[in-house]
Amino acid sequence: MRYQKQDLINYRLEKSSTTFQEAKALSQSGFWGGAANRLYYSCFYAVIALLVKDDINASTHNGVRNEFFKFYIKTGVLDKRFVSLYSNLMSNRQESDYSDFHDFSREEILPLFDEVEIFLTTLQGLINR
Repeated sequence: MRYQKQDLINYRLEKSSTTFQEAKALSQSGFWGGAANRLYYSCFYAVIALLVKDDINASTHNGVRNEFFKFYIKTGVLDKRFVSLYSNLMSNRQESDYSDFHDFSREEILPLFDEVEIFLTTLQGLINR
């Protein structure tokens, strides 16, 4: 079955939104590592949607981050704070998933929700242009 480009963009944006809601639910239960993971993935899916919109291919997490930096941050389309946030979220996800003896705290993760919401809204705006 073949999908149209807009179908993939919509699917990734919906996945981003759902994953952000998962992060909220995990945080409400005090599962900060899980929330860190879902915050990253909510941004990851939105970045993929943006890349798809502009016909930019990336096949790995690092590839997605590199293309995002190259086409949107380095060119001034987006503020540099967004790549810092994205990189921080990516590091948190790595640490949450693979590091021993590190538990995220409420103080580390809760402030990220507002930043992620701004990130997602900003990317949605670029996609809808």
